[in-house]
Amino acid sequence: MSAVPFRWPVGVTQDLRPRLATSISTGSRGDFRTADQLHASLQWSPWDIQSGRCRTMLYRFLVDHVPIISACVWTWVRLSAAPGAFRVSAAADNHVEAKAAERLGRLTENLFANVLDNRVGLATLMPELFGALFRDGIFGAFLTVMPDGTGVDRIIPVDALRMHRETGRSGPRLVLELDERSLELNRPDFYYLGLNSSSSDPFGRSILQPIPFVSYIEQQLVRDMQRSNHNAGYHRLHIKITPPERMAGESDSAYTNRINGYFDSTVEMIRSCEVDDNPVTWDNVAIEYIGPDSARSSQANWFVNHRATIEDICAGTNLAPYLLGYSYGATTTWSNFKFDVVMRQVRSVQAEVARFLNWIAAIDLALAGIEARAEFVFDNTFAYQATEHASIQSQRVDSLLKLYQAGLIDEKTARERAAGLF
Repeated sequence: MSAVPFRWPVGVTQDLRPRLATSISTGSRGDFRTADQLHASLQWSPWDIQSGRCRTMLYRFLVDHVPIISACVWTWVRLSAAPGAFRVSAAADNHVEAKAAERLGRLTENLFANVLDNRVGLATLMPELFGALFRDGIFGAFLTVMPDGTGVDRIIPVDALRMHRETGRSGPRLVLELDERSLELNRPDFYYLGLNSSSSDPFGRSILQPIPFVSYIEQQLVRDMQRSNHNAGYHRLHIKITPPERMAGESDSAYTNRINGYFDSTVEMIRSCEVDDNPVTWDNVAIEYIGPDSARSSQANWFVNHRATIEDICAGTNLAPYLLGYSYGATTTWSNFKFDVVMRQVRSVQAEVARFLNWIAAIDLALAGIEARAEFVFDNTFAYQATEHASIQSQRVDSLLKLYQAGLIDEKTARERAAGLF
């Protein structure tokens, strides 16, 4: 995670600096660029061989062509890209709070523009952000300001294929590869998020990193199954034809020609049979099935093998099979437990994205001179959990009443705790 704080330009007095946006320190407003200025300098490079580029291209190929991997990434992205909004957490007074809320609402609608330059807002950005994070392991974007410097204009995401990882004297760094030069990304107007960052891999790692080998086995198994069922509806048959008896006075050549003609006509009849046709022969033709003793057991073995590889892929992406529509007889209690585990992981990733959005909101409020602080909050509530949540709240209220009736807490404490329940 990398964020360079914004610094106010020389000459701005202390009274004009928003005191509540404490995450922004003093410096130069000139560190930021407008969208037009940034687009003019970002001329993407056509180079294909860069550090980590081929691996990222492999992950994208797997997502685009392997159904189970596509489903895993889709599930993570859609669970993480929950609805959300900015919330003013501190303000000088109610008037400033209302002004900050209105400005943040406009920021939500205008922060992101698609390739057609349509302002589509955060609702469209979130799936793209989380998609890049889970698939590529990293998401980076430039922050641009309005031409008059009074606020944030938009963010411009950077394709992970264009980001090159280098190791310099001061340690690892990110570099953007352009046509004829490289642009260092250690700058105030650039922010990146790395999934599962560590000291050995500070720029994150894709959620797909453990599974390419298992995916190859799964696809090979599916390919073998497809080849074995190429002639759908047919079994492999062994046709045995008993030659007819030789007629009295028939020469060797005549007899050979007659049985060969009969053989050829029988073979042609079998080859030309459609699905709804039936072969008609004399009783000197025997048809036998060639294959495993039990076709049913063969299909069962294929299912078990395929299920094992599917479970490995699901485990590699930290999901449970039932979350992708696979039902192996799991109980409701077990399913709820696994879903709760997944949602806890989702919240941890959302917390990192929320820091990125809080950084943007702090800069926007500071540039506008609004003395307020805001935070982005994801809404992870689900309708089917309403009954469960209501039951938990009811139990908490009953416990609080019992504590008060037993004299363990006074009325003031009971009121304070009751206010915290809702």
